[in-house]
Amino acid sequence: MLCLRHRRRIASSSLSFNARFVGQPFYSGSQSELISFFSNLLLQCTVCVEHIKQVHSAIIVTGSSSSAFLASRLISAYSDFGLIYKAREIYEASPVECFSNMLFWNSILRANHTSGDYIEAVNIYTKMRGFGVCPDSFGFPLVVRACALSDDHSLCKVVHCHTIQMGFQNHLHTANELLNMYGKIGRMDYAQALFDRMPERNHLSWNIIISGFSRNLDSDGALQMFLRMQSDGWKPNPVTWTSMLSGFAKCGHHEDACRLYTQMRMGGVKITAEALCVVISGCATMNAIDKGKLIQEHAIKGGFENHTIVINSLISFYGKHGDVNAAELLFSGLLSKSIVSWNSLISSYAESGLCDEAFSALSQLEKLGEHSMVRPNVVSWSVVIGAFSAKERHEEALELFRRMQFAGVLANSITISSVLSVCADTSALCLGREIHGFIFKVLKDVNVMVGNGLINMYMKCGSLKDGNIVFERMEQTDLCSWNMLVSGYGMHGHCDQALETFDKMIKAGFVPDKVSMVAVLSACGHAGLVSEGRKIFNEMRKKFGIEPEVEHYACVVDLLGRAGLLQEAHDLVQNMPLEPNACVWGALLNSGRMHKNVHVAEKAAAQLLDHDSVMTGSLMLLCNLYAGCSRWGDSANVRLSVKTRGLMKFPGQSWVEVKKKVYMFSAGKSMQTGMEEIYSMLNVLSYQMDTEDYALQCS
Repeated sequence: MLCLRHRRRIASSSLSFNARFVGQPFYSGSQSELISFFSNLLLQCTVCVEHIKQVHSAIIVTGSSSSAFLASRLISAYSDFGLIYKAREIYEASPVECFSNMLFWNSILRANHTSGDYIEAVNIYTKMRGFGVCPDSFGFPLVVRACALSDDHSLCKVVHCHTIQMGFQNHLHTANELLNMYGKIGRMDYAQALFDRMPERNHLSWNIIISGFSRNLDSDGALQMFLRMQSDGWKPNPVTWTSMLSGFAKCGHHEDACRLYTQMRMGGVKITAEALCVVISGCATMNAIDKGKLIQEHAIKGGFENHTIVINSLISFYGKHGDVNAAELLFSGLLSKSIVSWNSLISSYAESGLCDEAFSALSQLEKLGEHSMVRPNVVSWSVVIGAFSAKERHEEALELFRRMQFAGVLANSITISSVLSVCADTSALCLGREIHGFIFKVLKDVNVMVGNGLINMYMKCGSLKDGNIVFERMEQTDLCSWNMLVSGYGMHGHCDQALETFDKMIKAGFVPDKVSMVAVLSACGHAGLVSEGRKIFNEMRKKFGIEPEVEHYACVVDLLGRAGLLQEAHDLVQNMPLEPNACVWGALLNSGRMHKNVHVAEKAAAQLLDHDSVMTGSLMLLCNLYAGCSRWGDSANVRLSVKTRGLMKFPGQSWVEVKKKVYMFSAGKSMQTGMEEIYSMLNVLSYQMDTEDYALQCS
């Protein structure tokens, strides 16, 4: 129905246009009459781009294309239809005479700005100055805004100097754009100085300076300007209040945002949809379910029950708190479902671990996209891939990533991080390297999150050299980057490199956290470096101010146990200030098994049997220890205890990567496909092992 109405509108417009255009004796008029005639026609070309092309052809035929005024009109007309390439063609083909016309320059500046090509808009400004033309009160704000969005700080300062030189520093519209520019590039000191010197301000000026402080996470600065605004006799409007709410929320001051929202309601300030979204999001972060429901009531009373962005926020709110039914109900009641609405629903399923439901919603969205403009975007795919990855459903996560690529959706850093996590967990090194190549070609900029994902993948896959290369090439690293390196080296028995990296991390100015200590203590345990491990454990509190937790004690128990110091390990468990958990007792039990010390193993097992979070694998260690000592009766009793408690031992799983495909197989299960390739790989490995064994025997 909508398409039919649109066609009728175009048809009606075409009849009206043709009535004015066809048969008009414009060839015989004077040049000024022709220009006026074509200008009026172009102003009427608001529905069909073909009309613009017809007028454009007539302008060329009549020799009117040298008119700067008509060139400006054509540039604006094509730009309004999103045809920036046509606008640029006219600009580039225009004669030199046009380059002295201010309207001509303003039209091409506006066209590039509207299309989002801010760099080109700045280049146009440079060419404009080269022809000795200075922007006017319409052009300068466009140039300033383009500079802000291009994120070129030095250029921003240069353009500011130009506005002063040309006497526009006191022009209100230009000054407001300069304020906004400095807020966007994070120079609120310049923005504040400019604001204080402004001879004239309006509501927009105050809103921009407050929004600038909020954007740069300076809630105190925003509050000071908010109070100053009122003391200077200006009454904050809904936009001002919303900027303040946003500032508090971005700084994590959600309680303050809620109090400000209450002041808005009590003061009779009109509540905007944006303000409701900010407060609802804050309630989700604070886990304030009752407060969120109260704001939902306010939204309904305020007439926002069908407002898409408000309902989207509520869907996300309920999704984060696991109330999927409420999220579904809100979604189904939406009259107009945007892509954000669909993504909010998909995220709700993902937050609750409902991978299949998230996938089902994604599939519905794909089908919908066949007949409408609402189709899955990178957020939709990334959320579902991340959900399957979090649930360790690796094959499905990778298959979704392939489908995403076939759909022509370009992955972002969040998608890549999820896929790299799957590659790390399944040791899919070849696929991980392909993803690395994709990052290099497409993403260009490797941010910290993607860089850490690559380090984690390479280290877990055993490619330590590649992991270190990624780390060295990262422009910015964080503590997580260092922790992954330390953990990776320790995991693969390179304790010396783990300790060396740990020392480098400290020298680089990073303060170790609890994860760092677990990584370095585990590395010492794998290498049997007892004295180094003891030293690091003792320095945790004194040197780094980290209070040892159960995980750290478990690492030290494992370290001592592996070295055969079972009595010391047992004493540490008995005297530790925290309640030992299953990990601690499991480490002691494993130490007893390694050294066939049944007495220690039995003590640890006795504690495990009384523990709520008893691990089946730990009890099976004791069972195997009894069997190894020919104590069959005790071994059978442990198995019976496991069965009585309803515990299950999950079968061992392994992965093998053949021809860029990862195959997973479990103990006791046969595979339906891929066995030929796997047997081929096993034969190669067996041959290599036999060859190496023979070489060792001969040496």
